[in-house]
Amino acid sequence: MSEATKHTLSPDPEKIRSMFSKVAANYDLGNSVLSLGIHHLWRKKVVQLANVTKGMSVLDCATGTGDLAIEFKKYVGAMGQVIGTDFCAEMLETAPKKSKKENLDIKFELADVTKLQYENQKFDRVSISFGIRNVSDPVLALKEMARVTKSGGLVLVLEFGQMTIPVISDLYNFYSLHILPKLGGLVTGQGAAYDYLQKSSAAFPSREKFLDLMRDSDSFSEVKFTAVSFGIAYIYVGTVK
Repeated sequence: MSEATKHTLSPDPEKIRSMFSKVAANYDLGNSVLSLGIHHLWRKKVVQLANVTKGMSVLDCATGTGDLAIEFKKYVGAMGQVIGTDFCAEMLETAPKKSKKENLDIKFELADVTKLQYENQKFDRVSISFGIRNVSDPVLALKEMARVTKSGGLVLVLEFGQMTIPVISDLYNFYSLHILPKLGGLVTGQGAAYDYLQKSSAAFPSREKFLDLMRDSDSFSEVKFTAVSFGIAYIYVGTVK
């Protein structure tokens, strides 16, 4: 067991579900305000690194209001399949409306990333964005995501991490610690949720430590990461054995 595995937080699933059910109605607004819309660029980068082509099948876990699933569907086309899942029903309520507004046929289903209901090697690509740190057992989630991915396919994880660049990291840490929770509370009315999200981001393993979690899952032949926005977030890519 790696040091990253030993020190990973173990959030209570029911508390996480309750928290997201309360912020669901204003989740998109909160994301856009707090990230100045940059989170959309991060998701586009995920799809780019996924190297998807027309006709592929994609599973997006912890899809929330469906932004990443929608981005994938634009690339796989009418012949491709995208399923977006989340374990919080309230978060999924907005997703179908957003996809229909863009005339995109996406299936949205309730699912827990630690016990997915899909058969082995069903999808070409499986993703999760800003959800892995809220899972009680990240290594189990990675194993499940890899299980339903075809051999040679990719599992992609977009997650917040810790910046390492001097000065810039100090400024961002001040923003995330003192401003983000208060601003998130003003926008959504759920300040406690954004306080938790900030603290979990600061504590969750990133960079090589997260790659250690991927290695601990014993599911990937290759793992790598790409920093986005100076390391505010990271995109991890694992090639399934």
